[in-house]
Amino acid sequence: MIIQPTSVAALTWLGAAAGASSEGWRIGSVLSARPLGVNEQGLLVLQVGAITVETEAPGTKLPPQFQVRVLSVGAQPQLEILGADSQLDTTVHQALRARLPQQNGYAPLLATVGALSQWSVAKQLPPYLRSALALLEHSMSTPRELTTGEGLRQAVNRSGLFLEAQLAHAPASDANTAHDDVKGAMLRLVAILKGQATLGESSADEVDPPLLYRGVVPQGRLPLPPDLLSTNDATEFLPRLYTDVQAALARLEVAQLQANPNHWIVEIPVQDDEGADVLQLSLKHEEDAQQDWTMGFSLDLPSLGPIVGELQLRGLRLSVRLWAQLRDTVDLLEAQFDHVRKRLDATGLFLDQLTCQFGLPQAGNSMSAVFLKATV
Repeated sequence: MIIQPTSVAALTWLGAAAGASSEGWRIGSVLSARPLGVNEQGLLVLQVGAITVETEAPGTKLPPQFQVRVLSVGAQPQLEILGADSQLDTTVHQALRARLPQQNGYAPLLATVGALSQWSVAKQLPPYLRSALALLEHSMSTPRELTTGEGLRQAVNRSGLFLEAQLAHAPASDANTAHDDVKGAMLRLVAILKGQATLGESSADEVDPPLLYRGVVPQGRLPLPPDLLSTNDATEFLPRLYTDVQAALARLEVAQLQANPNHWIVEIPVQDDEGADVLQLSLKHEEDAQQDWTMGFSLDLPSLGPIVGELQLRGLRLSVRLWAQLRDTVDLLEAQFDHVRKRLDATGLFLDQLTCQFGLPQAGNSMSAVFLKATV
C-alpha cells in the first residue's frame, strides 16, 4: 500500500500538554485549523480547534482553512497538516487512524523476545510458540550480513516493508517468502498469541510519531520492567509479548502506508550473541535527478552509543556526514577514515566530504518534514 501525502508538515508542540488533553485531542482525531496572523515576535499564530498557539513559520503558505490530524499526544503532541483536497475517509487514512495509537518501536519487543530466548524460560512455552519465536529471530539480520551490499539489500527486502508486493509476485509453491520476512514472522506470532488465555492491553506509554515525519533517530536497547526482570514464569511474559508485537507490527504498517516511490523508512532488527539492536534507514530518491540519492541511518550499540549518518550521492559524487554521541566513538570512527577513502576510491566514486561530529543532529531537521516549534 502506497500513499504520498498532498501537503504534509508536522508541528512539534512545547508546553501544550493541557491542550492535548482537551476534548477531541486523541490520536487519529482530525481538527479544524486556521492561521490568525503574525505576532510582534514574528511567530505565526494558529487556531487549532479551540486552542490558539504560536509557531515558527513553516516556510510554506498555509491555506485560510485546513485540517490537522493528531499523531501523538503527551508533553509534545504532534499534528499532521492535511491538504484541503485530502480524502480523509479513504481506506488508507482509515488504516492509518487505526494503527497510529498502537504503533511503537522494535526495542520493547526485542527485549521481551530476548528474555524469552533464555532456555530456562523458553522450555516452559508450548512447542508451536517456541517455533514462532524462533522464526522471528531467524528473520532478523546479523551484523556480518549487513557488512556487504548484497546482505544489506536482502535485509531491506525482508524487513517487512515489501512483504505484500513480494507475495504478489512469488510462485504459489514458494512458502519461504513470508517465513524469511520480519512482518511475516510477526503476523504468525500474533495469530498464535491470540489463542492464549491472557492477552495484553494497549500500552499506555507515549509513542513516537510516524517515522516519515522526523529524521532518523537512534533506538537503544530497553530493559525489562521490574516485575518481569526477576520472574522465571514464562506465562507472565505473554501479555507483554502480545502488546509488543502488535505495537511493532502497527509501526511497520504505518511505515508501509506512508511510503511513497521516492522515500522509504526501513527498520531492521539486528541480532548477535550479545543481544538485538535496531538499524534504521531512510532512503530518499531525488525526483529530478535519476542518480541522486540520500540515505540516512541510525544505530545505537552498547559499545559505541548512538550514531547517526547521512550519505548523499549525486551522480558519482558522494558526501558522508556522521554524528556520534560519545567522544570516544568519534575518535574511533575518524581513525577509519583513511580505510573508507581507499575503499571508495576503488569503487570509482568521488568523495566530496567525510566528517564525523560530536553530538547528534536535531531530530527531524533534514529529510522527513517541516517541524515547527509551537507554544500555547
